[in-house]
Amino acid sequence: METKEVQGQYVNVNGLKMYYEIHGEGQALVLLHGAFSAIGTSFGKLLPDLAKTRQVIAFEMQAHGRTADIDRPLSMEQMADDTAAALRQLGIEKADFFGYSMGAGIALQIAIRHPNLVRKLVLASVTYTLSGIHPGLMEGLADMKPEMMFGSPWHEEYMRIAPNPENFARLFAKKTEMDRGIRDIPAETIRAIKAPTLLIIGDSDLVRPEHAVEMFRLLGGGVFGDTPAGLPGSQLAVLPGTSHVTLVYRADLLLPIIPPFLDAPMPEAE
Repeated sequence: METKEVQGQYVNVNGLKMYYEIHGEGQALVLLHGAFSAIGTSFGKLLPDLAKTRQVIAFEMQAHGRTADIDRPLSMEQMADDTAAALRQLGIEKADFFGYSMGAGIALQIAIRHPNLVRKLVLASVTYTLSGIHPGLMEGLADMKPEMMFGSPWHEEYMRIAPNPENFARLFAKKTEMDRGIRDIPAETIRAIKAPTLLIIGDSDLVRPEHAVEMFRLLGGGVFGDTPAGLPGSQLAVLPGTSHVTLVYRADLLLPIIPPFLDAPMPEAE
């Protein structure tokens, strides 16, 4: 079967010319990629299957992929607001969100800042406090240099599709600055999220497994499901033999989990 080449488009939001692609039809599912990544390196293994039964809307964030940088810092809150504004322009009133790494942080911010936009959340490799990351990892990332990524799939993708490929070092500096400014999200704020949430980590991820369980509990999980109350609306998946980088390549593990979670009936409102 021939696959139709999808023609990406741009939407103007908050001074940013933001790239997006739409694949398939059905319930809207928004894909939000990881840092230094774009649609291809974050979701290339998953998007075709996800788009078989739903309308997949994949964005590329400020300074990432085909979306050129503008003169403002990078922040997850700002990227959440950009995404929300773009969806409203596209006429999407409510959607499911699947974010990976930085994209999961952005999806989390959308759920906090624009809750009416969110039906269900799939958050792959996310933390709500810096202590949720293995000790020393953030310090190690802060010491990295752009050259360390040369030859990687993310750098190759950036050089191929970015409007200004010479700006990779600038993206690197802005991302490092963003990491320095990340603040913990209060537990009460996570607890207040009403959208059913599927948390996913690799068993060898940068997120500590204990943290994922902690977050799962805040979202209503970690309870005994064989009671009249039944299973909670949120779910937790720990993928075996999976690291942070390899998580989004594990279509064999993710595709049996994500569509059934999204397709399940919404819990009745309390």
